[in-house]
Amino acid sequence: MIAAMDNTDRVAAGSAATLPAAPEPASDAAISDVEEQFTRLFNQVGTAMRDRAVRIHPDLQPGSYKLLTTIVRSGPIHAGALAAMLYTDKSVISRQVKLLEDMGFIERKTDPTDRRASFIAATPEAIEKVNEVRAADQATLYRGLRRWGEEDVRRLAELLARLNEVTR
Repeated sequence: MIAAMDNTDRVAAGSAATLPAAPEPASDAAISDVEEQFTRLFNQVGTAMRDRAVRIHPDLQPGSYKLLTTIVRSGPIHAGALAAMLYTDKSVISRQVKLLEDMGFIERKTDPTDRRASFIAATPEAIEKVNEVRAADQATLYRGLRRWGEEDVRRLAELLARLNEVTR
């Protein structure tokens, strides 16, 4: 029978025999377990965001902290671009920017290419405080993940990347 096959058929037949079987779809129970872990993780993230905000300033709210850290990471940015980056309305950005400006954490700088527009930039004090908080949190994460094996950490990164693709 094989003699009657052409080369394309032989390659297909050989490939099918060596391919691993497709994984079975995840069960609802397994997905529910993932959902529960996300709930716990999101609660921890929410608590951590509040703690980080307070370490920057006692009156800083978590939403403003998120905005501030984004500005520190991105560098000077237009309000519209910041709204797009954070998937929020520009009016929300305007209110948060005003609060951060009043606290002395950000300043507006005129856009040299369009004098009507302005960039939002973190002040040196804000950059220093955000970097201090980030360094402490990063140290905690690294300490925890160093207890894992290399393969587990790489697998976690791969699975998170896959999850990010699914949730787009």
